[in-house]
Amino acid sequence: MWKKFCNWLLYKRMGWRAEVSEPHPDKYIICLAPHTSNWDFLIGQLYNGAMGLGSNFLMKKEWFFWPLGPIFRKMGGIPVYRQKHMRMTDAMAETARKATTFHLCITPEGTRSRVEEWKKGFYFIAQGAGIPILLYGIDYERKLIQCTKTIIPTGDIEADMRDIKLYFKDFKGKNPENFTIGEI
Repeated sequence: MWKKFCNWLLYKRMGWRAEVSEPHPDKYIICLAPHTSNWDFLIGQLYNGAMGLGSNFLMKKEWFFWPLGPIFRKMGGIPVYRQKHMRMTDAMAETARKATTFHLCITPEGTRSRVEEWKKGFYFIAQGAGIPILLYGIDYERKLIQCTKTIIPTGDIEADMRDIKLYFKDFKGKNPENFTIGEI
């Protein structure tokens, strides 16, 4: 019932389409960009529901207030405490290594505002856990959700981040002025 509803709403009612050619193994990181609006979350959740996928996601702890906190946790949300000096990437990589399945979605910009330098935590989690990174783009201009490339971290972060950023260069966010791939 939920899958049918999400399909109807996302594809029929809202007019989106998906172009996904990459396999989804038991463990992976989703690198999702551009992230320029709260609508990205809704589109992502509808896509997950329509495809019958489940993935956790990182979100700043400020969103985990009552009544949203329990709802976000039930949906797979993991609060990020930016002020604490934690090794969250190490902890997430360890969790991924021990788990039978692990699906985590991260937006590399880390915010909906324009940033010149992307955060690399998603890369370090994938590298530490030895799992692939699926590149998912959301394009509001074409109403397209696309995943046609997977990156296996090589340890050459400069080269890998260049490939990742170049994949997203032509995607248009809801607020395109808030998105840049930065310097390559």
